[in-house]
Amino acid sequence: MKAIIVSDSHGLTDELAQIAARHRHEADMFIHCGDSELAAEAEEIAPFAVVRGNCDWAAFPNERMVEAAGIRFLITHGHLYGVKTSLSRLSDRAEEAGADVICFGHSHLAGVEKMGGRLFINPGSIALPRGRTEKTYAVLSIDGGRAHVQFYDVSGRPIAEMERTVSLERT
Repeated sequence: MKAIIVSDSHGLTDELAQIAARHRHEADMFIHCGDSELAAEAEEIAPFAVVRGNCDWAAFPNERMVEAAGIRFLITHGHLYGVKTSLSRLSDRAEEAGADVICFGHSHLAGVEKMGGRLFINPGSIALPRGRTEKTYAVLSIDGGRAHVQFYDVSGRPIAEMERTVSLERT
């Protein structure tokens, strides 16, 4: 199973279309963690399971639960869970929802963390990154209980030092 995860595109359309086209033959799922600032009918957002961010005005849901290959995904922007200061509220929500993988944005800080037996992924921002100069998105590959997360810059180059592989087993 392979998921392409983006967030915080803040009105960009060409970049979303390029990412979707680049990965269209390999991805099982496209996720947008909010702040697209696009209309729900926008062609560029069509391939993505989208949630509403604090800068969105379209009627996207605040969160989504999606299941793929037996993995439960919680997708949210993060602003309703205070992710800029702590992941604790989001972790509580993930536990309540029975999520295995949590995809979120809001902080514009790319990263991956395993916490409480769950995998948290923030793809960063393809528009306004923080903490790094690269405008980033993430590709999550899951095979045999192992998750591999590779971050890419918006042009499709992998960022080697951000690559991470973890077990999805709960400890």
